Amino acid sequence: MSDVLTAPHSIEYTYTRSTGPMIGAFLTGLRDRTIVGVRAADGRVIVPAIDYDPVTSEDLTELVEVADEGVVTTWSWNDEPREGQPLTQPFAWALVTLDGADTPLLAAVDCGSAGAISTGARVKARWAQDRIGSIRDLACFEVIG
Repeated sequence: MSDVLTAPHSIEYTYTRSTGPMIGAFLTGLRDRTIVGVRAADGRVIVPAIDYDPVTSEDLTELVEVADEGVVTTWSWNDEPREGQPLTQPFAWALVTLDGADTPLLAAVDCGSAGAISTGARVKARWAQDRIGSIRDLACFEVIG
């Protein structure tokens, strides 16, 4: 059998997803240099804010402002940043638990070298100069103290 059947096929997304009320509030907060999470049914504050409780699937509605600084819970060094990543120089990807939050946020940490960051390090947000309501409004974190 030498005949191969083929058919044209394209994958496309013909819809636009809205951010929803809680994710929209999170992005608007970033534009305004504020970080908000949402209170889950069990009382935890989840950052970034999400629309549905991950345990109960109920709608979440209580926004909670958290600090723009916190603690590195784990990290990985990125010695050769790729195009489109948040920084052009070497940096750390880290899970940062912000003060007032119970879940960590994945973000870049601009710290100069792998020796300048550690689990437990305190970090503070560095905001983008021009903010538009995007995750990139939070440019990265920097190690403090």
